[in-house]
Amino acid sequence: MSQVFHRHCHTPLRTAVRGEGVYLFDQHNNAYLDACGGAAVSCLGHNHPGVRQAINTQVEQLAYAHSGFFTSEACEQLAEQLAAKAPGDLNHVYLVSGGSEAVESALKLARQYFVEIDQPQRVHFISRRQSYHGNTLGALGVGGNLWRRAPFDPILTSAEHIAACYAYRDKHAGETDYQYGQRVANELEQKLLELGPENVAAFIAEPVVGATAGAVPAVEGYFTRIREICDQYGLLLILDEVMCGIGRTGTLFAQEQEQIQADIVTVAKGLGAGYQPIGAMIASSRLYNAVANGSGFFQHGHTYMGHATASAAALAVLQAFEQDQLLAQVRRQGQGLAERLNQRFASHPRIGDIRGRGLFMGLELVQDRDSKLPFAPHTALAARIKQTAMDNGLMCYPMGGTIDGVQGHHVLLAPPYIISDNQLDELVDKLSLSLNQVFHSMAKEAA
Repeated sequence: MSQVFHRHCHTPLRTAVRGEGVYLFDQHNNAYLDACGGAAVSCLGHNHPGVRQAINTQVEQLAYAHSGFFTSEACEQLAEQLAAKAPGDLNHVYLVSGGSEAVESALKLARQYFVEIDQPQRVHFISRRQSYHGNTLGALGVGGNLWRRAPFDPILTSAEHIAACYAYRDKHAGETDYQYGQRVANELEQKLLELGPENVAAFIAEPVVGATAGAVPAVEGYFTRIREICDQYGLLLILDEVMCGIGRTGTLFAQEQEQIQADIVTVAKGLGAGYQPIGAMIASSRLYNAVANGSGFFQHGHTYMGHATASAAALAVLQAFEQDQLLAQVRRQGQGLAERLNQRFASHPRIGDIRGRGLFMGLELVQDRDSKLPFAPHTALAARIKQTAMDNGLMCYPMGGTIDGVQGHHVLLAPPYIISDNQLDELVDKLSLSLNQVFHSMAKEAA
């Protein structure tokens, strides 16, 4: 019996022993095409020589120094590069150990900002249903993932929630994408008027919704209207790019494709590519200056913030992006993945929607394409697909509760940016085989 407190107490795990490119290998030397990057993390694949060397070099020089006493060259250089690459005046980088920490930092900075500028009554946060912002209590509290929230609701400081931008399910007949986007964006203004806009600190959203709903992008114009509402009523816009950012959708920051700038952006997963735990909150100069010219102290902190080794790894990841022109590769291979998915599944009776951006794609699974009827929760469809795909040498990211936390299923795909055309073919072939095996098995059980 393992002494590790695993995610699931009764689900035995294979042991990963090595990685090479887009593949992981278990203790029996079985190969698995990593079509989800773990959880949209391993953007450079496994065993990248440049990142390995950067980590080794940094550890030989300085592994760690507490940020209350020292800064480090790696930390300073990473912050400088991120500030230079981030949109607009997102110039101040707070380095942490992961996505949940980054979101916690963003929420606390938003609150302290309004204390600093003498608007302490701004205490409410607004987010969207079917969103996910992390597993710590603050991040979970603002999220809209009902399944993850349910056991902890009594101890969460909850946000107010408005509709997601989820055109496949919620766009009305006869409504254009733009009209739909404006309608659901205007729910933010309605919620503000209900709460009193002077009482609201921030709106937080994922530019492309990740694991909770399966790579759901907003329709054109939605985030432009959201930005207008935030500006009109003086609340902050926090964009959570922990999963969809740092190149995953084809630009370094997902918000670039919306042609807007957040007041705070959070990033993580792709920033370290899995080689070191790292995340970042990046704040605008306006927010930083309010603290710098006020109390001078952001009342927050983590033991491993600004970690020298993690910063060196992230610097090497960003260097690989430029040297290997990986953002262009994401756009090119993302188009290739979308084309292959549509060729294979556009008429599949159990695939209702194929969506996403770049190398961040989702397939929504349905019993019936015309009615969009979801599979019942008791089918355990996501678990069956995950297990079958693993048996076929494919790692993908199936999830349940796509529609409302209970109903609906999807498969999320987020392969490494280095994936080749032949490996895209392999991905789609193995996914098709796995889905058809599961659906055939379910049909036999129902007969």
